[in-house]
Parts: sequence; C-alpha cells; structure tokens
Amino acid sequence: MNVLSSRRRGAPRRPPERAELWLGALAATLLLVILGMLGFVFKEAWPSFSHNGLAWFGSGGNVQQQLAAIYESPSDPSQYEYHLRAWPLIYGTILSTGLAVLIGLPFALLCALFMVEFAPPGVKRIMTPVVRFLAAVPSVVYGLIGILVLAPWIDKHLVSPEFKLAVNAIVPISGGGVLLASVILMVMIVPIMIAIISDALRAVPRSWLEGSAALGVNRWRTMWKVAVRTARPAIAAAVVLATARALGEAIMLAMVSGSFIWSPNPLDGLNFFLEPLQPLAATIVGQQEGFSAVPLGQTLYAIAAVLLVSSALLSFAGWAVRQPLRKYATR
Repeated sequence: MNVLSSRRRGAPRRPPERAELWLGALAATLLLVILGMLGFVFKEAWPSFSHNGLAWFGSGGNVQQQLAAIYESPSDPSQYEYHLRAWPLIYGTILSTGLAVLIGLPFALLCALFMVEFAPPGVKRIMTPVVRFLAAVPSVVYGLIGILVLAPWIDKHLVSPEFKLAVNAIVPISGGGVLLASVILMVMIVPIMIAIISDALRAVPRSWLEGSAALGVNRWRTMWKVAVRTARPAIAAAVVLATARALGEAIMLAMVSGSFIWSPNPLDGLNFFLEPLQPLAATIVGQQEGFSAVPLGQTLYAIAAVLLVSSALLSFAGWAVRQPLRKYATR
C-alpha cells in the first residue's frame, strides 16, 4: 500500500479537462463580479462616511429632516450636505430582526421536531411541501396581507384612541410598527429555519435514536438530547440564513413598519409594540426616488454598505459558533 501511495504521489498530475477550466473560469468570474460590486458600493458610500465619521452610527436630531436636507443639497459639489445620524435606522433593524428571530427559532425547532418524529405520515406529506412553499412566497405578498388586513385590525382593536391622540403630534400610530413588522418577518423566516432544521434532524443516524430508545429513554427526550444536540451546527446555520434574510428585507418592512423613522421606547410598556420604526433596508426603498440627488444617493449607498458588512459579520459569527459544535455533527 505504501508503494502504491508513493507511486500516486510521484505520478505526474493529469492536465485539467475542458469542463474543469470552464467551471474554474465561471467561479473566478463570479468572484470578480462580487468584488466589483463591493468595490462600487463602498466607493459610492465613502463621501457619507468620510463626512460623518463614526458619528454616522450615532444618534442626534431628526433623521427624516436630515435625509430631506441631504436631498435638497445645493448643486455645487463643494456644498453637498451629508450630515446623518443613522442610529434610529440601525436600532429599527436590530429590533425587528432580533424579535423575529427570537420568536421564530423556538417555533421553527418545535415544528421541525414534530414534522420529523411525531407527525402522522399523512400530515408529514402535507407539511413538508407547504413549508417549502411558504419559504418561496414573495415578500410583497406578506406585505400586502400586513398592510391591508393586519394593520387595520391592530389599529382598530389594539391601539387605544387615547394613546393615538396623545402622541399624534410626535409620531403617527396607524397599526404598522414593531409588532406587525416582527410578526410578519417571523412568518417569512420561520419556513427557512424549519426546512434546514428538519433536513438536519432527518440526517441523524437512526441507530443513534434506536440506541437511546433501547435504554428506555422516551421519544421526546431522545429527540431533544440526541437529534437536536447532533443537529446544532445546522440550527446555527439556519439562524444565520434566516437573520441574513431578515436584515436584507426591504419591500415588506417598508409596507408594514409604519413608514416613520422613530426609535420605539421599551419604557412605554405595551405601547412599545405599536410604535413605528424604519429599518435600514426599508429606508433605501422609501428614499429610492432621491437617487437623482447625488449626496442622497451616496448616503443610500452607505446604508447598503452597512447591510453588506453586517451580513458578512453575521456569516463569520455563524461560522465561529459552528466550529465548537462540529464534534456533535454526523460524519
């Protein structure tokens, strides 16, 4: 065997086939396109960052008025206005995405466990394609349901007239806000997590589960202690993918988040969930008509750059979390 291995090591390397060359060229082209896109976005975003510095990520002033001032900048490039304090937009993104993932993860995990182990065969055959269909529904459909059905219902049944009247001069309350945005965003990302987690649970060797059952452990404890523990790397991957989907969601959030730049205050009690917000991606959609104004276009590119960096950091964090969990995964 050592002789064969030495012969293999000493054998000349075969020339690559034409298919390998084409695939390599395609992969390199794709990488160059991505790098070009990143370079273009950061080049366009640089004037906004260079003018504001780290204060770009801070708070201060009315962001809506700041964006309007940027849009109305003089035509002279030396007098362009770039002043922006984007913390309310960042806060809105963290709030809507964080609530959606925190609420959706337990639901997705329990649903995946039911589909894989406890659902009757007939129910399982129905649920699997339905979950995959829900993951593919366009976000604008969810947005239409939210703005035409759920927002009026929330405005009628959950928003008190006294609260709406008391804050009307400061912030409009119309049904869209933290609650609606988080719930619909959760509905959008949960099917993605269910599909990934259920596939991972099915990949757990059946002999492991049967061995646990042979020791007298019940089905629920077996699934929780063996299957879920083994599938933890896939669960982390599902969270990362779902969070990335939520970070980049724009159309739906622009429709149901209240379309008002505001920082909801948790000290407001339950009214906190009724207050509007505006995430970063939804701001790009809401201000897209301002691309004709150079400084506003560069500001929107800066928002896009923040989203790109956030997605990259999220992917790295997911990779770092999965590394110590790989010992639990199947080989």
